[in-house]
Amino acid sequence: MPAFRTEADTLGPVQIPAAALWGPQTERSRHNFPTGQFMPLAIIRALLNIKKAAAQANLATGQITPAKGQLIVQAIDELLALDDEALRQDFPLKVYQTGSGTQTNMNVNEVVANKCKQLQPELTILPNDDVNRGQSSNDTFPTAMNIVAVEALDQLLPAVQHLIDELKVKQGQYWHTVKVGRTHLQDATPLTFGQEVSGYVAALEHDLSYLQTLAPTLLELAIGGTAVGTGLNAAPGMADQIAAKMSAIYGHHFTAQTNKFYGLAHHSGLAVVHGALKTLAADLFKIAQDLRFLASGPRAGYGELNLPANEPGSSIMPGKVNPTQAEAVTMAVMRVFGNDVVVSMASSQGNFEMNVFKPVLIDAFLESADLLTGMITGFADKLVHGLTVNEARMKELLANSLMTVTALSPHLGYHASAKIAQAAAQNGTTLREAALASGQVTAAQYDEWMDLLKMTNVDGND
Repeated sequence: MPAFRTEADTLGPVQIPAAALWGPQTERSRHNFPTGQFMPLAIIRALLNIKKAAAQANLATGQITPAKGQLIVQAIDELLALDDEALRQDFPLKVYQTGSGTQTNMNVNEVVANKCKQLQPELTILPNDDVNRGQSSNDTFPTAMNIVAVEALDQLLPAVQHLIDELKVKQGQYWHTVKVGRTHLQDATPLTFGQEVSGYVAALEHDLSYLQTLAPTLLELAIGGTAVGTGLNAAPGMADQIAAKMSAIYGHHFTAQTNKFYGLAHHSGLAVVHGALKTLAADLFKIAQDLRFLASGPRAGYGELNLPANEPGSSIMPGKVNPTQAEAVTMAVMRVFGNDVVVSMASSQGNFEMNVFKPVLIDAFLESADLLTGMITGFADKLVHGLTVNEARMKELLANSLMTVTALSPHLGYHASAKIAQAAAQNGTTLREAALASGQVTAAQYDEWMDLLKMTNVDGND
């Protein structure tokens, strides 16, 4: 069997590996754009589903013969049944290609056509005329982009809720565990660790709400716009039928009743949702930073929290344990921040009737969603779930804190209380010793006024 076969496109003949299902346009792209990561398989599967729905719509409207339409559907079903490793064999193109995703669209068209040839050699199925009938890369690729973004959110949102649930367990468990509060990286009045965690919970609940509110903008599909948004060569009703099929497959109410000129040239929906991903990432960074700093030490740091020991922390220091889950989250957040710049810039590059940064935009979006999904799950299961407090250390720090003097202020006044705190700091004494030495407070008064749990107003906030 020869190593190569020859096929031709509008530019001329191309040598293609004999066993490959792709055709000449895919082969040209393989050589012209060999750099970078592969096009995400989620995009490939979405395009296959779009091609299948298009064939069914063309069948229903008489745009294609039953024999051809049914064969295209059969070929796509067999491709969709492959696992990711097997599917990748015939979809070798990279993200960094034409800005419309045309070569990936043609890769799908060619593979489907050649799969049809394998199944039924006597019936000719052409990539452009049959598989791509009534479509353009300019409307199929952005349609696939929105679909896979919605898919990605389907994975991310439960992960966020899972982290919220794990944090709520700690919130309840430590609702009355008093500790030092800190503002400006300096000691402040007390609060409970449960109250501190409740702030994390509220931040994540807001982030989840933002994503849920914004996600429906991704349900608007560009399909039916074809080349420039006019719908040239698409059969009437075809776009609605494809949207209905996508809704059934992915479990969301997609619609083709959209402005196609917007759908081809703008990706503001992806940009605004990624903005919410960035906001989620920012809150995760704050939470991860807090927890790893509060667990720092354990002897020479804050030492208020105990984090699970998931692996040895050092190749040279025996017994060292590091906050690796928190570090992984914060590194992932850096990537999401960078991806947000990519998404924002790529979304801005709509030149007249077409945005020409589509592949890198959706690749960045999917990377962010995938990173957040995995990191949030690991953070919840491998750090938050096993987190405990070092209550003895919290009490020690509280006993040495000077800012509990705020409880004396209603009784002695701000300036008199400040002098007590300053005296304690200058003389290296406890606040209690300084207060009693001032002659303005009796031991009984100090003990009555210095109710640390009452200072948190925790029961009033239940």
